[in-house]
Amino acid sequence: MIPEVKKEIIDLGDGRTISIETGKLAKQADGSVVVRMGNAMLLATVVSARSASPGIDFLPLTVDYREKFAAAGRFPGGFFKREARPSDQEVLTMRLVDRVLRPLFPKDYHAETQVMIQLMSHDDNVMPDALAGLAASAAIAISDIPFECPISEVRVGRIDGQYIINPSRAQLEQSDIDIMVGASLDFVAMVEGECHEISEKEMADAIKVAHEAIKIQIEAQKRLVDKVGIKETRSYEAEKENQEMAQKIHDFAYEKCYAIAKEDTSKQERGEKFAEVREACVELFTEEELEADGDLISKYFNKAQKEAVRNLILDENIRLDGRKTTDIRPIWCEVDYLPSTHGSSIFTRGETQALATVTLGTSRESNVIDLPTEQGEERFYLHYNFPPFSTGEAKPLRGTSRREVGHGNLAQRALKNMIPADCPYTVRVVSEVLESNGSSSMATVCAGTMALLDAGVQMKKPVSGIAMGLITDGEKYAVLSDILGDEDHLGDMDFKVTGTENGITACQMDIKIKGLSYEILEKALNQAKEGRMHILNKLIETIPAAAENVKSHAPKIIKMEIPKELIGAFIGPGGKNIQGVQAETGTTIVIEEVGNVGVVEILGVSPEGIEKAIAAVKACTFEPKEGETYTVKVTKVLDFGAVVEFVPGKDSLLHISEMAWERTNNVTDIVKEGDIIEVKYIGLDPKTKKPKVSRKALLPKPEGYIERPPREDKPRDNRRDDRRRDDKDRKPRN
Repeated sequence: MIPEVKKEIIDLGDGRTISIETGKLAKQADGSVVVRMGNAMLLATVVSARSASPGIDFLPLTVDYREKFAAAGRFPGGFFKREARPSDQEVLTMRLVDRVLRPLFPKDYHAETQVMIQLMSHDDNVMPDALAGLAASAAIAISDIPFECPISEVRVGRIDGQYIINPSRAQLEQSDIDIMVGASLDFVAMVEGECHEISEKEMADAIKVAHEAIKIQIEAQKRLVDKVGIKETRSYEAEKENQEMAQKIHDFAYEKCYAIAKEDTSKQERGEKFAEVREACVELFTEEELEADGDLISKYFNKAQKEAVRNLILDENIRLDGRKTTDIRPIWCEVDYLPSTHGSSIFTRGETQALATVTLGTSRESNVIDLPTEQGEERFYLHYNFPPFSTGEAKPLRGTSRREVGHGNLAQRALKNMIPADCPYTVRVVSEVLESNGSSSMATVCAGTMALLDAGVQMKKPVSGIAMGLITDGEKYAVLSDILGDEDHLGDMDFKVTGTENGITACQMDIKIKGLSYEILEKALNQAKEGRMHILNKLIETIPAAAENVKSHAPKIIKMEIPKELIGAFIGPGGKNIQGVQAETGTTIVIEEVGNVGVVEILGVSPEGIEKAIAAVKACTFEPKEGETYTVKVTKVLDFGAVVEFVPGKDSLLHISEMAWERTNNVTDIVKEGDIIEVKYIGLDPKTKKPKVSRKALLPKPEGYIERPPREDKPRDNRRDDRRRDDKDRKPRN
């Protein structure tokens, strides 16, 4: 049976369109759509269990995004030649979609839900991650899964002041903005991206442009739902509730939590006091009540605690650690802490601490990107580690988490545009979070800046970062600078902003409430700027500028160019020549063909070794120029001249007739083996096609000098043989 396909078209207003269709593929899923832009096609499906697993009190939502190599006509790498674990870029796309979808499921919906998005066909002019949110939302919209409203996500770029929705990768390279925005029809839910030092107003304007484009995509989803037919939302078992228990816990715990929140205590001390109140709540109930509804106590206590902390901030302008809304926690910094690294720093702000290291290397150490949609290398990259001890916990280690990938990517984007284009090194920054109570990713940005400066990386400008929060009851609101972990958890917005003294370099925003006005958003951005500048001044006090040179134990890097045709000769058969130079000089040498030249990178710690390596490269490429004077070494003395060496492997014959203006009977009267002399290069011998040099050309010509015919170039023994042959040829006398 031919499937009945329903389709909607979204016009981007510049000749490009996006289509959403359903009814052809994956019909056993609860919802499935194919989103197409150009030749890029994504299949999105959603399936949700009909009932929740026992004991689950949260939404077990999985968002999975994969780019199939076949979509780009490529083979996966590796021995098994099949897709394996998701790449960092795929994980980042999963996080972007998850952050917008998750808050829109009902709070009491706990059924296992899985959203899967896969790139089935790739187009070099389309970046598919910008379509993933639209595809996921459309799949949910046509299903019967309970969901508040459709959403979408778009990427915004700007070239020459003109905003572009969903730019291509080529356009993005010319853009000074690259941000992803996720929103519903009525409110913005997520913002993440990087910028080239733009202003707060420009950031707000970009978000507005994105939101207008998203509204068009949501209307298209609604039209598609109407074509498919609106399905009745499935019924599900609501969460267990006990209003009497909730009121009893609120009456007992609210004032106590309010008082604890007002005491200005440390995270650990505050946590212990809240735990004592929670335990006391248990004693309010009989064993029968606990057996029936004891699992609800933590839920109702957390609700009372959240209300108390929020009201304290809104009513009295007092935060958990005693600060005002605009105050930044105490900061102390240190650089050059680790003696053996190429650069290091510690950044501590309140109870959050990051230790950053910098490692410098050649292009061989670049981060290789090999994806269906992108191939290339990163010469600057940052890794973020968040061990469980940073929060005083003991948890199993299960590899790099999605959170670590996301936080590291944000910090990398904050710093990367401040690395100069002519930086000769591959630079790796690693942030180890040693303590965490709010915004360890922003601590990573600050620590990373100082470590880069300590390593001698000549950053364009230092970068700092701050995490902002928001608490509102619908009427009153408070924008919080430098939020704590508890304020992040209890608040209505988490907004991280990084930048230089001139503008924003990266941002990440998650909004947990509807209807956030642009007035509040702009206030948060401007307040973030004040806090960012305060933190930036602390960094500059610690290390005012980049070190002039890399550390003595850090590698120095020299870049040279050689003609393309000499690359093979320099490397040698089986790499013999280049390996020999590396072994002799103690350096690492990398050579890469770029256009019509070979770019040679020499990396080493010893200046003497680097100089030897440079000499080896020059020797390979050395070609004497006619008329130029060179200092050479006599490597061999012959009867009719001497062999002189320009550089190792490049020599010439200094003929006896070119040694002096006077007649020279013995070569050793003028030069001896090992002598260093100056000669003039006089070109190639027309007969032998070998280079010729002259010593006498550099000497003053004697007065009254009469030119004598040059001596024959043959060795003495050969001339004797010639005389013998001449005697045989003579006719006998009569």
